[in-house]
Amino acid sequence: MSEPQPAAPLLDEAAFARMREERIRFLEMVADVRAELHRYCARMVGSAADGEDIVQDALARAYYELAGLREAPAMRAWLFRIAHNRALDWLRRYEVRMGEPLEEEDVIESDSGDPEDALARKQAVQAALSRFMELAPAQRSCVILADVLEHSAEEIAELLELTVPAVKAALVRGRERLRNLPAATAPPVAPAAFSPELLRYIDLFNARDWDAVRAMLADDVRLDLVARTKSAGKRQVSVYYTNYDKYSGWRMAPALLDGREVIAAYRGQEQPAYYIELQWDAGQLKAIRDYFFVPYILRDVKLSVA
Repeated sequence: MSEPQPAAPLLDEAAFARMREERIRFLEMVADVRAELHRYCARMVGSAADGEDIVQDALARAYYELAGLREAPAMRAWLFRIAHNRALDWLRRYEVRMGEPLEEEDVIESDSGDPEDALARKQAVQAALSRFMELAPAQRSCVILADVLEHSAEEIAELLELTVPAVKAALVRGRERLRNLPAATAPPVAPAAFSPELLRYIDLFNARDWDAVRAMLADDVRLDLVARTKSAGKRQVSVYYTNYDKYSGWRMAPALLDGREVIAAYRGQEQPAYYIELQWDAGQLKAIRDYFFVPYILRDVKLSVA
C-alpha cells in the first residue's frame, strides 16, 4: 500500500503574489478618493483614528464585493455608500458600548434649505470632529457631504437613498444645530511632561540607533503601518526600522494629540507630515501605529508639538 501523499498547499507563493498585486492595484485605483472618505468618516464618528479604521474596513469590503458585481459601479458614489454604512455600523456598536442611544430623527421632506450656503460651509469645515457627534446621523451625513465635501443635494440624495427635499430639510436642521451648539469644552489636560520612554525612543530614532530602538520592543510587539501592512513579534517588526533607514530628510519630535502623547514626523518641511502612536507596558514598546502612508489624517487633527 502506497503511503498517503501530503496535500497540496491551499495557497502557493505565486497565487499569494497575484492576490497581493491585485490588492495593490485596487488601492491605487481608489487612492484619489481615500482622503475624502476619511474626511467623511472621521466626522461621522468624531475621531480621525477611528475614521481611518472605518475607511480601511470600507475599502476591504469594497475589494471583496467588487469581484461579485456583474458590471462596474460608479466607483466614487459606491465607495461613499459603503463607507457610510460602515460608519453607521460603528456608531451602532458605539451605542452598545456606551449604553447611550444614538439620537435619530424622522426625516421630514421640505423644499427649504440652501446647500450652497457659504457661511454654513465655513462653519462646518472649521468645526472640530467631535462637534459633529452632536448631530443626529441623518443631519450629520448631509452636513458633512454638503458643507465639508461640497456634494450637491442631488448627489447626497443618491448616496443616502433620500429625496432631494429630505436632504435639504436635514441640512437646514443640521446646520442650525451645529451653529447653536454651546461653546466647546476645554481641551484635555496635557501631561506635566512627556514620558521618558517616548523621549528616549525619539532620541534613538533620530540618531538612527536601530539596535537600541529594537531593544525597547516587547517580544509580542504589534505594528500597524496604516494602509500598508501589519506585523507582530519582535523579529518581524524589526524590519520596520530597516525600511526607515532607507529614507532621509526626516526627524521625529514629541507632540500631543487630544491630550495624549504621539510622535510628530517631519520630512524636511516646517510642518509635521504625519504622526505615530506608541503604546507602552512596563517600559517596553507594545504597539506602533504609523500613519506614514495616510498623511491626509493631519488635515483633521491638531498636533501640539513640543
